[in-house]
Amino acid sequence: MTSLPVYLAYAKINLYLEVLNKRRDGYHNLETIFQSVSLGDRLEFFPQPEKITLECDNEDLAGDASNLVVRAAQLLQTRFGVSQGVHIRLSKRIPIAAGLAGGSADAAATLVALNQLWDLKLTLYRLTTLGLELGSDVPFCLVGGTKAGRLRGQDLHAMHSPVAVWYLLVHPNLHVSTRDVFTSPLLRPSGEIPFAGWTCSFRKARRRLEDGDFAGAMFNRLEYVVFSKHPELASIKERLLRAGSIAAGMSGSGPTMFGVFRSREEAEKAAHMFSDINTSVVCPTLVGVNCLEG
Repeated sequence: MTSLPVYLAYAKINLYLEVLNKRRDGYHNLETIFQSVSLGDRLEFFPQPEKITLECDNEDLAGDASNLVVRAAQLLQTRFGVSQGVHIRLSKRIPIAAGLAGGSADAAATLVALNQLWDLKLTLYRLTTLGLELGSDVPFCLVGGTKAGRLRGQDLHAMHSPVAVWYLLVHPNLHVSTRDVFTSPLLRPSGEIPFAGWTCSFRKARRRLEDGDFAGAMFNRLEYVVFSKHPELASIKERLLRAGSIAAGMSGSGPTMFGVFRSREEAEKAAHMFSDINTSVVCPTLVGVNCLEG
């Protein structure tokens, strides 16, 4: 069975996340700074007649139309009248429902790969528009790197990459409902955060991050809501800071927490302090799923 080259779908973290007003479509406008990291899934695409099928090495991930990979393939097939099918093989490395955009990254990889396989000749702008139908993080996952995002996150602006650092990702075995977080009465868009007492403006955060000042810039509006229900995540943040991270925070709506370290050695040393929790030591990556493996 002939396949395309393997595609890498990279995870993301949010170095900054502010929630603004609620939109008419039910989503919220955001200000965020995305950073793709070297933790990634691998996807292979095999041409076949008509049907879209998915196999995954993680049995907890559904292979039907509830999966963003299948939905991305079906969207292209139906929207552009494609008669061909595809069998997709997914090797899952990004934890599921972890606030790392694993599903969105896989969907983005699928859009890019099938645009090539089915010779659709869609521009990046068109893929971005389609990606937004699948999820708010898909447009960023199409390009990766370090980006400032507005609106639902799809209005992306390039940033100078922060100084070289390593991230320790801590993945507790918790489920956090993104819907519940954004509908919580504890969410106070652009207001005072009781447990933090301060905010850093988006413009200032961008400037500070480009200067390497992570401690002065990192911020996540959703932490107060999530920590109120899951105080153990606040404890992980404190543990990361005690372990030597220069800054620590939550990615997206969680539950993944991350710490920023100046070297891989420091991050790996800190990881030993979290032997009770699944961890990953990763570096920033400046490419998205447009990059083929190798």
